[in-house]
Amino acid sequence: MPPPPEPVSNAPHVHHTDTLVLGSGLAGLYFALQVADRRSVTILTKHRRESSNTRWAQGGISAVFSPEDSLDAHVADTLAVGAGLCREAMVRRAVEHGPGIVVRLAEQFGVQFDRSGNDPSSPFELGREGGHSSRRVVHHRDMTGAEIERALIEAVERHPNIQILEHHDVIDLLSFAHLEAGSQDRGCFGCYALDIVNDRVLAFVSPVTVLATGGAGKVYRYTSNPHIATGDGIAMAYRIGAEVGNLEFMQFHPTILFHPDAKSFLISEALRGEGGILRTIGGQDLMQSRHPMGSLAPRDVVAREIDAELKRSGANNVLLDMTHLDHDFIVDRFPAIHARCTALGIDMRKVPIPVVPAAHYTCGGVVVDPWGRTAIPGLLAIGEVAMSGMHGACRLASNSLLEAVVLAAGAAEVCDEFGVTPPRKVEAWNEGDAVDSGEAVMVTANWEEVRALMWNYVGIVRSDKRLARARRRLEILHQEIREYYWHYRLTRDVLELRSIALVGYLMVESASRRRESRGLHYTLDYPQTDPGQARETIFTRQDGP
Repeated sequence: MPPPPEPVSNAPHVHHTDTLVLGSGLAGLYFALQVADRRSVTILTKHRRESSNTRWAQGGISAVFSPEDSLDAHVADTLAVGAGLCREAMVRRAVEHGPGIVVRLAEQFGVQFDRSGNDPSSPFELGREGGHSSRRVVHHRDMTGAEIERALIEAVERHPNIQILEHHDVIDLLSFAHLEAGSQDRGCFGCYALDIVNDRVLAFVSPVTVLATGGAGKVYRYTSNPHIATGDGIAMAYRIGAEVGNLEFMQFHPTILFHPDAKSFLISEALRGEGGILRTIGGQDLMQSRHPMGSLAPRDVVAREIDAELKRSGANNVLLDMTHLDHDFIVDRFPAIHARCTALGIDMRKVPIPVVPAAHYTCGGVVVDPWGRTAIPGLLAIGEVAMSGMHGACRLASNSLLEAVVLAAGAAEVCDEFGVTPPRKVEAWNEGDAVDSGEAVMVTANWEEVRALMWNYVGIVRSDKRLARARRRLEILHQEIREYYWHYRLTRDVLELRSIALVGYLMVESASRRRESRGLHYTLDYPQTDPGQARETIFTRQDGP
């Protein structure tokens, strides 16, 4: 048994907790609920507790329930879409645990998944999405993520051992590597966070820190993600020496509503699962002759075909046609999408929906094992921030919520043994000579420039020339942002800009190292898949950029 920890500072700027969770989406909430009976939990979230990518997940969570389906088929579909880079052990673990966890979400936490009958004990109604060989997507109409988030937040709010602190933006993780003295040179014991409401920096100290910060869609100009998805967890883990991997594989969702007032509204893949057809502006079936699965082909294939069609035709968008389906079914199955389109003057029962691709899901991230453990003691990562090997080079639709909850359950199993002993004293955040900035326009300009160059040069189709151009400009921006960070007082915009610039640079580095086309990474210079490069792109701050 290790010796008991020595007393630590109780200064006003330091807050102690048994378990620190960063993020309030499915992964963070489910983890907190699994450990809260034996550990105190503090959850920090950037905005409101319900603000997460989970809330916007429309399709559902994939799990095998149909007698016509099988675990092996789900594994095979995942591996096929992952283009040779999935870690099969993680895939099989997630697929095997999936059905039991879905049942637990419904029975223990009250998630109202759709049923095939009116009786609460009726079998789940199952949808189908791109890349799936069977119906296996458990859903709550077209608002699955919002329903899961609702149920878990209510459970968290009832638990006496869990507190959620809203409007706290993490600045950096606390790491032994940053201390001048001490016997340990690796390990994470919490974070510094900016309390936005009170405009102060606090230290949160814990033996166990769990990254559940979500993805990095806001690195790109056009994205389905909410404004919180700025890659903060990837950036802060990289800065303390954690491994990051497969960041060249950003998934672009093929169908985002194309309308000036749409604000990145996602048109779920489930519409194509129910018979929706992608068409050109001229009305031709876009995918019929381009993939055996037609409009239900994997997302990387569909997104590239749409991108190519837009370049060939000069059109601004393609069309998703639902008009041949039963009108009452459309409204009942997709009420939120129908309502949003109707509000914008698009009656999806009568006219096709204009759609375009946009950045959607970060398949890479902080490298973890199947239990969410990083290479840094005391630091776990779960959900979209993590790279567990579940998704490989391209994510199978509705496997994201599955991975998030399976990693959360695994992390809850091991966190008691994976913690570290925090140091006796944690210093207050030192602002030095930082002053309030009168040049906020610079932050706004850099925000726009990072996202524009990532979209233009590191998007659906890449090339060596485009990547080199992005690298050069990001190196300059990184230095400008670093100087701004140290000279002016912190704000949320500065912290998020710091994250997207670093994560964008890491994506460029990852893409530059992969000299082939595979899954979500397609380059004009190496258009073929090279069997000899069926390996993950992993590096750390020590051997990376």
